Amino acid sequence: MDLLAHITFTQLLDYIGTVAFAISGIRLASAKHFDLFGAFIVGLATAIGGGTIRDVMLGNDIFWMKNPIYLILTGMSLIWVIIFNKRLVRQDTTWFIFDTIGLAMFTVIGIEKTLGADGNYPFWAAIIMGSMTGAAGGVIRDVFINEVPLIFRGEIYALACVAGGLLYWLLWYCGYDNVTCGLVCGFVVILTRVLAVKYKINLPVLKGEQ
Repeated sequence: MDLLAHITFTQLLDYIGTVAFAISGIRLASAKHFDLFGAFIVGLATAIGGGTIRDVMLGNDIFWMKNPIYLILTGMSLIWVIIFNKRLVRQDTTWFIFDTIGLAMFTVIGIEKTLGADGNYPFWAAIIMGSMTGAAGGVIRDVFINEVPLIFRGEIYALACVAGGLLYWLLWYCGYDNVTCGLVCGFVVILTRVLAVKYKINLPVLKGEQ
């Protein structure tokens, strides 16, 4: 069976996002000295977690349970981290790059799968599903490695997904095709994350009585 035959634009984004998120999860598991199997599980959960929650909520077949390519890509990501382990573990920017790429790709995937699902969901629901697809895998990853999830630390993370989703909706409303909308959405997510981290733009922190 040729797993790479007839890849659509959406599938290409899905595979890129899978590799990016898997590497980000495995890289952090490596820094925590997980064994190979544990690192694989963290990488896989990071890659498929958000999409699994999305498919359950939309009532779709869970995407990775009928196609082994996601397990294969996670395994390839594990091999990549093993080969370049020292460089990846020592460079926080490397984790940030892979995490940001995965966040952008999966946001686009979540939006497009919601719009293409049965039920005629409104666009605000598609933006929520896109944000969940992008951010939920990172939450699962952080829980597995015993860290406070990045989405709860005040950083611009899920909000970047929302910004990209709003631009997707605007272009879609103006009549642009899904490829253009997806590219712009992904670019906006990446740009928002990069600018927020570079200039230390954070959301206000809620401080309550203890």
